[in-house]
Amino acid sequence: MTQVGEGREAAEAVPSVMTFGEPAVGDVMADRYQLEEHVNDDSAGRQIWRGTDVILRRPVAVVLRYPGGDEAAEMLQSAVAASRVIHPNLAGVYDAIDEGERAYVVREWIDGVALRDLVTDSGPMDAARAIGIAHGVADAVAAVHATGMVHGNVHAGTTMIGTDGRVVLADARTDGGVKPDADVRAVGGVLYYALTGHWPHAEAGASRLPDAVRDGSGTIVAPRQARAGVPAYLDDLTMDLLDPKLAVPASDVLAAELTRLDSAAEEQYLEEVGPLRFTQGDEAGPEQPQNAGRKIAVGVAALLAIAVIGLMLGISALGGGEDDGRQPVQANASQGTDGGGGAAPGAIPNPQPIKLNGNQIRVVDPGPNSTGDDRPDANLAIDGDDGTSWDTSTYNTRKFGNLKPGIGLLIDLGSPRQVSSVKVQLGEKGISAQLLTGASDPAGGNTGAPNDTLMGFDEQIRTTYTQIGKGFENHDAPTLAFIDGFDPDAKYQYLLVWFTELPDSRKIVVDEITVEGT
Repeated sequence: MTQVGEGREAAEAVPSVMTFGEPAVGDVMADRYQLEEHVNDDSAGRQIWRGTDVILRRPVAVVLRYPGGDEAAEMLQSAVAASRVIHPNLAGVYDAIDEGERAYVVREWIDGVALRDLVTDSGPMDAARAIGIAHGVADAVAAVHATGMVHGNVHAGTTMIGTDGRVVLADARTDGGVKPDADVRAVGGVLYYALTGHWPHAEAGASRLPDAVRDGSGTIVAPRQARAGVPAYLDDLTMDLLDPKLAVPASDVLAAELTRLDSAAEEQYLEEVGPLRFTQGDEAGPEQPQNAGRKIAVGVAALLAIAVIGLMLGISALGGGEDDGRQPVQANASQGTDGGGGAAPGAIPNPQPIKLNGNQIRVVDPGPNSTGDDRPDANLAIDGDDGTSWDTSTYNTRKFGNLKPGIGLLIDLGSPRQVSSVKVQLGEKGISAQLLTGASDPAGGNTGAPNDTLMGFDEQIRTTYTQIGKGFENHDAPTLAFIDGFDPDAKYQYLLVWFTELPDSRKIVVDEITVEGT
């Protein structure tokens, strides 16, 4: 059992609840709402409790914030505004109370799980299920926007999936700093997360979830590049919603398009639904880039007719069994452009993070001037906690003080595995690096050997390992995403993240390395 525990990042932390006394199971708020269980805390530091309305005898969620008063004004105002919107895809808000030392909002209890936790536990979703969830979220956003308000907190952590299949959006944060377009782009973020298990921070809002995989230019890779099996049309829709160069449709228009897609998915002809059909008013909107590969139709009156035609074409194509000439779109991993036909480079079915332990990584530090100082604590780079890190010494130049050709982290997957990506989360931008692979680790796991012995093994690795795909030169983001160059028919056991140039701080900090594959 989980409840909403994260949305967009708060501007500042909430003061500790211990300043005012810890709430406890059995406490009754406002002589009506009894606390039953502390579920979790959200990203703004508020406590989420399961409770009971002792008058109406129904379960409720109680969102507690310390302190109340002016500090809680935005939360209470958001709750009051949200209470005016009644929609099956929105969590109902029942009460908003300010007691000075604390404030709390009482809302509908959703018997289910947050999308964030569902994907974390079970992996990315198939196209039909992802569309169904995005459809519910878009309907909720459209209902909010129809009242002139903005939700402001559309996220995988505020999207609940009920045990009855109902999709519910909760915990609006209408602080005046969010525009309607941000809600619509965040629906694209929900789609992207459902399909890939990553949240596009720059495009859909800051989050504690892992950032989307990005190419060498910092552009997010399309869902079809992150995993195989995503229909080209859904891939285009998701990327359009997240593309800052493209204007997003109104929320009701997006909801109508997702209604069409949801219906097509239920009938299992999603691949045949045709081009994008955003239709909003009489204005053509901003000019689209040439050869963008995405078609946006205009004219509200034509929406239903176009949708019906699209469904009929899908039925016809499914029943006739003839090739209609359409080819899936493949995005180039290094350039972020659309190419023709086939699966994306390195694409394998349903890649998942490969679980690693501290014995499966070691430092590769060749060169006669290696002191061994950088060898300890490599395990912190794969411990699943980006709050811990492996750090090198500080050098006096970006070229390691001209003492060595580079330094690396060697990962032994334990056995040959299919690999689709290697993501390296760093403490700073400006690093140059490559991804290499080889047939063995000459050290044979003997990391306790003398440093000069390990240097010999490491030099052998440096000279015999081969590069996978393209590397990064003075990369302008703190994340390195190696996604191209993997052969889907090959298997890899030894992967070396090889750093060739330091950032401005003259040291390397690796917070976390994630390897995805099967």
